[in-house]
Amino acid sequence: MGRAHEVRAASMAATAAKKSALCMRASKEIYMAAKSGVPDPVNNLALKAAIEKYKGQNLPKDVITRAIEKAKGGSGESYIQGRFEGFGAGNVAIIIDTLSDNSNRAYVEVKTAVGKKGGHLGTPGSVSYNFTETGLLVFKSDKSVEEIEELLIMSDVDVTEVTKDEDGYVEAHVAPTSLNDAKKVLSDDGVAEFEKAEITMLPNDLVKPTPEDLQKFKDMLDLLDDCQDVQAVYHNCDMFED
Repeated sequence: MGRAHEVRAASMAATAAKKSALCMRASKEIYMAAKSGVPDPVNNLALKAAIEKYKGQNLPKDVITRAIEKAKGGSGESYIQGRFEGFGAGNVAIIIDTLSDNSNRAYVEVKTAVGKKGGHLGTPGSVSYNFTETGLLVFKSDKSVEEIEELLIMSDVDVTEVTKDEDGYVEAHVAPTSLNDAKKVLSDDGVAEFEKAEITMLPNDLVKPTPEDLQKFKDMLDLLDDCQDVQAVYHNCDMFED
């Protein structure tokens, strides 16, 4: 078959693995949100937010349906939220959120992945002080930054920052408690689809590692992405190479 075939096969396998990991994360999060209240996104804001979070990531609809139906069926399955803080190669700060039915397994998975690539876990609070919890919305718009800011402010949305790139994509930062209100205001104003609409952790400053440490850090992110219990990873690494 040749080297080219092997490369394509490896690439397809990696893509399939990432898709499977995405479906697993989404299924657990949507299931837990549905189980925490009414299994209907119209009357359950947490469920609605969980669904919207993954919609922009090309999640198959049947994953959402199965997770909600599972919650409706009264499944006794439950997942425990966890958060680990530490440092990757180059002293990059990392926060790792997990959702698992086995907290010990989650800890071992995370510790192993971080340690393999020159990092280590710290104590709770060791890096979170350098991050700000933020409501993040990413969408495409023809409006200017000033127009979007005015629209949100006039609608009593607590806006932190609005930026726009050359391709017309807007990134709006709002208070976590204002995320749903901001999304509704923007939807009513004509935004049909959001690339992201979620609560995230944004770093207060960035760290620029050496090229060698940057590669180790990227490899660590790949390992964490393969961990079945990892839901999200936040960091303050400047990922752009000079």
